Amino acid sequence: MSLSSRWRRVRASFSLPNAVITVAIIGIVIFAGVLAVKRQYLTENTAIFLACFVPAVILHEVSHGVVALWCGDDTAKRAGRLTLNPIRHIDPFGSIILPIVMTITAGFPFGYAKPVPVNLSRLRRPRDDAVLVGLAGPATNLILAALSGVVLHFLSTGIEVIGGVAYSTHPLGVGDNFAIDFGVVNILLAVFNLIPIPPLDGSALLERMLPAQVLPQYYRLRFAFMIVVLIVVLYARGPVGSILNHFEVWYLQIFA
Repeated sequence: MSLSSRWRRVRASFSLPNAVITVAIIGIVIFAGVLAVKRQYLTENTAIFLACFVPAVILHEVSHGVVALWCGDDTAKRAGRLTLNPIRHIDPFGSIILPIVMTITAGFPFGYAKPVPVNLSRLRRPRDDAVLVGLAGPATNLILAALSGVVLHFLSTGIEVIGGVAYSTHPLGVGDNFAIDFGVVNILLAVFNLIPIPPLDGSALLERMLPAQVLPQYYRLRFAFMIVVLIVVLYARGPVGSILNHFEVWYLQIFA
């Protein structure tokens, strides 16, 4: 199948009704966010962070389904997951319960969106294409971070990184803060998801190296490894946080 045929196939999955619903939901969320900030239910910094984090996560998930579709699997398309509608990507446990529990018990939020369904057996080259599908999410975040970094560079925000802390030589506007947060959020999502622990995306390379005969058992246990991810987040957040902070500083030094 040619690249143009694949693109037409992907484009056809974004129907007009889905687009209208998505735009309506995004409009309502923006209105609610502005209202919450004006009435001081929500700080401006938190609102900007959420406005960056939510689309970054959604685009991360959608990219998995889009690449799977390019590679022959239309499972995500048939499940209605090739959409920017945030409601379609909410996982009751990972997107609501877990962040609340982590905030209360650990003092910081942590969660995940509903994983995009992929049927590996429908991919044209299951083992090789599975790597492309798995790495599509971090790759998308890196591209978004680079684009945001270019915008940040041309805004000339006057950001300086001293001792691992970013400082600005003048007050930052909403556009400046959005460019900074969107870039940082995407670079951190990419780096964290590249950790080679299932079910994080970095494990795609690990899976490719496993013998074919153990893959069925591995796939059955794959999501159970989320407990390992939670243990890393809870008990190794010092080293993990240090690594993420290193990439954040590196990113700001390049683009700011």
